[in-house]
Amino acid sequence: MSIEQKFIKFNPILKEKIWGGEKLVSQLNKNSKSNSVGESWEISDVEGDTSIVANGDLAGKSLKELIGLYKENLVGEKVYKKFGEKFPLLIKYIDAKEALSIQLHPNDKLAKERHNSFGKTEMWYVMQADDKANLIVGFKNDSNKVEYVEHLENKSLLEILNVDEVSKGDVYFIPTGRIHAIGAGVMLAEIQQTSDVTYRIYDWDRKDSEGNYRELHTEQALDAIDYISQEKYYTEYNKVNNRSSEIVSCPYFTTNVIPLNGKQVVKSEEDSFRIFMCVDGEVVFSKDNQTETLKYGETLLVPANVQEFNISSENNSELLEVYIQ
Repeated sequence: MSIEQKFIKFNPILKEKIWGGEKLVSQLNKNSKSNSVGESWEISDVEGDTSIVANGDLAGKSLKELIGLYKENLVGEKVYKKFGEKFPLLIKYIDAKEALSIQLHPNDKLAKERHNSFGKTEMWYVMQADDKANLIVGFKNDSNKVEYVEHLENKSLLEILNVDEVSKGDVYFIPTGRIHAIGAGVMLAEIQQTSDVTYRIYDWDRKDSEGNYRELHTEQALDAIDYISQEKYYTEYNKVNNRSSEIVSCPYFTTNVIPLNGKQVVKSEEDSFRIFMCVDGEVVFSKDNQTETLKYGETLLVPANVQEFNISSENNSELLEVYIQ
């Protein structure tokens, strides 16, 4: 069945978190009266958290229903053959008023064996960062289980972990096994495999509203950690005005950045859906008689069978473009 709706928006699924803040509401205009919204799940097929269409003729239908109806016309032939009616990516905006727990994610093999789930490779695009805000990513130097456990037990883990101060536009690719944490004062876009499996290894000894510590996954994490350090953890990339430039490409997703001022024709040669996240400004999408405005902090799904369309912005805007190669 052919899908007629060119540009699909979903209702954000907002998640209150112990570390969440107000930026997703005050800056990205998410609809909540809470002052501790940590995550906005923009496109999700996680069990129990399936996205619902917010616009057009498909409003009210779930992402799962759309894939069932439109199959490869929605997601692409290769994607449908590999994932069937499971949408392979989870798209979020995150606001850390306080630091997140130090954590990591298992690879596909471990996640399948232990949780019957995909692993969780992800990337971050920093949208805003307070002064001296930072991210924890990886080890400073090569480590091992013995050294790691010693520092974990002594509550001195930060001594062996890499900490980077960050600012708007910084990108970090987080493969499975890499220890990481979003620091206080950072708001970012996150693109990841569809998985909610996290191994939390340290949570700053904080308690929830009921006075309980959150669960740690000390033993499970030991065999899942990548103890090898990297020379640098941030991703270097180039931006070219009114052009799509690759930031990250991996087997799970490719992400490009499009700085936009004026009009551009987007042509797709990939056999995949396309997701657009507006990380600055405001962009109008148009094709035939359909138009959709994507505002700062909003997300759009373009079906695989929509091969060409127009985007335009009257101000300096910026999009992240995500698909599967």
